[in-house]
Amino acid sequence: MTHILLIGTDLPLLEGLAQTFASLGFIPLVAQSVNEGRDLAAQHPPLVVLLSRSLTTTGAEALTIPLAGGGARLLYHSAGGSTAALSYAVHRSVLADLTLPLERNRLVALVQHVEERARATGRSDDPSRQQSAPG
Repeated sequence: MTHILLIGTDLPLLEGLAQTFASLGFIPLVAQSVNEGRDLAAQHPPLVVLLSRSLTTTGAEALTIPLAGGGARLLYHSAGGSTAALSYAVHRSVLADLTLPLERNRLVALVQHVEERARATGRSDDPSRQQSAPG
């Protein structure tokens, strides 16, 4: 099964996202800090890490969280929340910076796209979700 790691302090938002991803067949993991998320990711490498910008000043903490093959990192912030500038390295390694819950549908579409891309390129860590080669 494919793990999705959600890291932030807005538990109602994260719980709603976890339910959405569970209904789509993913295994959501929820953490309230970068350190807790890093520990969870070490045990179950996630395909996608969604990290709240409120837990980081530059976003660089997102780069320390391990990913499954073909995975992606996403940042999010609340509507009206402040957004500090990202370093160039972080900007290049983060797939998207979302405003949640406004861009919830975009988040789901991005996660599905990352999963499809990982499966199509053979980078998926979950053999049951990999696409079989035409025979």
